[in-house]
Amino acid sequence: MTVVAESVDLTVPPSFADVHAAAGRLSGRAIRTPLLENLQLNEICGGRVLIKAETLQRTGSFKFRGAFNLLSQIPERHKAAGVVTCSSGNHAQGVASAAAILGLKATIVMPKDAPQIKIDNTRSYGAEVVFFDRHTESREEIVEAISASSGMIFAPPYDHPHTIAGQGTCGLEISQQADEAGAPLDQMLVCCGGGGLTAGIALALAEKSPSTKIYAVEPANFDDTARSLDAGQRVSNDGNHRSICDAILTPTPGEITFAVNRELLAGALSVTDDEVREAMRFAFNTLKLVVEPGGAVTLAAVLNRKINTANKVTAMTLSGGNVDPALFCSVLGG
Repeated sequence: MTVVAESVDLTVPPSFADVHAAAGRLSGRAIRTPLLENLQLNEICGGRVLIKAETLQRTGSFKFRGAFNLLSQIPERHKAAGVVTCSSGNHAQGVASAAAILGLKATIVMPKDAPQIKIDNTRSYGAEVVFFDRHTESREEIVEAISASSGMIFAPPYDHPHTIAGQGTCGLEISQQADEAGAPLDQMLVCCGGGGLTAGIALALAEKSPSTKIYAVEPANFDDTARSLDAGQRVSNDGNHRSICDAILTPTPGEITFAVNRELLAGALSVTDDEVREAMRFAFNTLKLVVEPGGAVTLAAVLNRKINTANKVTAMTLSGGNVDPALFCSVLGG
């Protein structure tokens, strides 16, 4: 498969310096999303809870950060061929949007059951969408075939140093905003699929707020990061399970992301689909935010006492906000 940038060693995790450099590339491109605080949520949790609203990010998710950081570093001689990636929807939109800004062609391999809003948004940026069956086909094999036949550069959804460094800018902002709020962070909860956002935030906070304990949050039965941390090596999920959290249903942690997360995480938590639905309703009714299932797992964790928040300052990511309208209506009506 074609390498994005030959100068990058894909076996070596990024550093804080890479996160800092990514922040420079994203300046004026990514939105510095707010770190919100809600009194009712604080009362429920018995402490301060700071909400990083990446639902308000460009394309509705943090994925734009990593995608733009990666695509902006593609060598000039490879740009004409364009980029290809695989995604259930948020990375798809991030890559499509970044490609449009940078004048690159983009092909996105998406599961047939991806939310229609994510498919439509991806196409709206000018990207071509190729569908696959997530239960019977390998998206990696499809991407590899497209890359081999077209020369398109592969833009990994999470397991690439540039992607991780770009996502880390979210953590850099969180540390700055927590300082501005006079709220030194005791713990940080991150929605986790392949682990790119988790690893990026962990790198940023290890430098800027080293006493902060960082936890990944995953859907029940898709807790591959939690089980990998326990085993000390990457393990995979059982492909027979299902969840409404379509954005974070990766089969196993990334090699690079797990190398970072194994060293820097305090642990990992999991939540059920019903707990996620409850969190989506709370976000809408109380926080006044529209959050998709995969983006609501952190809120579900604190609402359901998966971690002690009493007398602590807890930060969390809420990302993204690209939820299918029919699903959202059914959740709100539940």
